[in-house]
Amino acid sequence: MFLWILAILIVIVFVANTVKIVQQYEKGLVETLGKYSGTADAGVNVIVPLFQNLRKIDMREQVMDVAPQNVITKDNVTVTVDAIIYFQITDPVKVVYNVANFAMAALKLAQTNLRNVIGDMELDTTLTSREKINTQLRTVMDEATDKWGVKITRVEIQKIDPPKDITDSMSKQMKAEREKRANILDAEGFRQAAILKAEGARQAVILEAEAKRQQSILEAEGQAEAIKRVADAQKYEIDTVYNAIHDGKPTNDLLAVKYMEMMAKVADGQASKIFLPLETSGVTASIAGIAELFKDKKTSQTVNK
Repeated sequence: MFLWILAILIVIVFVANTVKIVQQYEKGLVETLGKYSGTADAGVNVIVPLFQNLRKIDMREQVMDVAPQNVITKDNVTVTVDAIIYFQITDPVKVVYNVANFAMAALKLAQTNLRNVIGDMELDTTLTSREKINTQLRTVMDEATDKWGVKITRVEIQKIDPPKDITDSMSKQMKAEREKRANILDAEGFRQAAILKAEGARQAVILEAEAKRQQSILEAEGQAEAIKRVADAQKYEIDTVYNAIHDGKPTNDLLAVKYMEMMAKVADGQASKIFLPLETSGVTASIAGIAELFKDKKTSQTVNK
């Protein structure tokens, strides 16, 4: 029984050392007598115990935290920088046989290149150019780790902390800048309001003047039209009387009297112009004769007295 139990234990140990299971996200490196002999894919793999060994390499993307460190910028300001590096193994053979400790090597490489990248920038540029720093650092590290069979997929700067005195100065500067912008906006608002108010008053004056001008024009046109109509009526009345009198073949003395009566009526009107017929020479002579008759009559009456 003891021998059977011992034999079973030996078989179990032999099978455990012979059959190796590689996970889906892993690659297996088979070493025969200490020498690389092949790569095992995911699944069940059989090796020869004592002569062969299987190393499992995780092929998933991994994260490496770069501890906070002090970095001096181009304008001699010391800042504390904290970063995270994302990487993925692309060649399990290189990452095992080309570098002794990839994690330590990548960490030191990140710290060194972080100092170089930020050391070429001023403080203001450093605080506003995180994406640029991430891109430069990823490019430099990716070129350096390519021979290690590792791909640097992403580098993220978590924080950049300037000294406290610089932070206080920046806070005061930002506060002053915000107050300046607020004052500028207030002044601009007042200016726009004044401009709009003045423009509104100007438009109101223009519209009022235009309304008065239109009113004056309409009133003048109305008065002109009224005067014209009165003048036309008077002219028509004169022409009618003139034609009626001449149709009856009156004497010049009678015509003179009628013209004088008509002129009295015309003079009572509001027309600024009086229209007279063209045949007025005879009537004028008759009016002069009538005046002489009145004069002679007045003289004779005086003599008789």
